[in-house]
Amino acid sequence: MSEERRNPGQGAGAGPCHIVKRSEWARAVARGTYAPASLRAEGFIHCSTVAQLVDTANRFYRGYHGLLVLCIDESRLKAELKYEAAGVTPALSIKAARRWRARPLPRLNSAPPSPGELFPHLYGELNVDAVARVVELPCEADGSFRLPAAMAGVTPAPQG
Repeated sequence: MSEERRNPGQGAGAGPCHIVKRSEWARAVARGTYAPASLRAEGFIHCSTVAQLVDTANRFYRGYHGLLVLCIDESRLKAELKYEAAGVTPALSIKAARRWRARPLPRLNSAPPSPGELFPHLYGELNVDAVARVVELPCEADGSFRLPAAMAGVTPAPQG
């Protein structure tokens, strides 16, 4: 798996993001740390860049309500963050998502990641003080997601 310590395609202030259920985040805040099932099962927490966020939401969370986007400040992280190519097969992703939501998944609703696209993976628990912002991720009437208006000014720099 190829890796980089920092994503060269991210603009200033556009750190990694993580989609989480509101109830899970409330429990994490009370504990001071967030450790989802993916950390135990796969060894890392799946994150997205701002540019990947909407595709990720539509691919794995279509039709779900009560979701939040955690906007993470890389400089505050206690665990190691790596930008890596997507190495999880769709079957593993579906299996993990089913465990996470405990109900059947709809079909995947967007194209798979581009070859060579790098995703942020956090190799350890997320310390809650590394979360710079928490933004509501409203579900549209058709079940899809758009970039929340509160994140509209947070755009990544062009890749390349």
